Amino acid sequence: MLATIGFAIDNILLVALSLFAFGFAYYNFPLLETGKPRIGAGQYGIFAEGLGIVAWGSIKEIELAPVEVRGSTSNELRIMLEDPLDRALIADWRKRPFYRFLMRLPWISAPNNVIRIPLDVFDRPADEIMRTFNRMLTFFRR
Repeated sequence: MLATIGFAIDNILLVALSLFAFGFAYYNFPLLETGKPRIGAGQYGIFAEGLGIVAWGSIKEIELAPVEVRGSTSNELRIMLEDPLDRALIADWRKRPFYRFLMRLPWISAPNNVIRIPLDVFDRPADEIMRTFNRMLTFFRR
């Protein structure tokens, strides 16, 4: 509506504001989608949307790290890998369709073979996600 009104009254500020709102909604759309898991674990390893399946044998350590951003604390899961990411992936899902290219991913690739997953956007508590992943890591690495 802002874009339509902006075009009608020839106000470029309203058009720019509408494009900003559309871009923000498009970027965060994956957080609103339901019915599809964003992260999880199975017998082969940990998976994340847009990343793939990381083999249990390639995972060195999983830790829950508090991150301080502008006075508020959020939690993130840090997965340290023994191998480079290209070798650690059983299934590589990093190639995305064009329409998903600008959408938000639930993981961040950090230096030193670390995958960071912010946990505050998920509906489960961070410590519950951490306990589940650690329990599965110890079970499947036996």
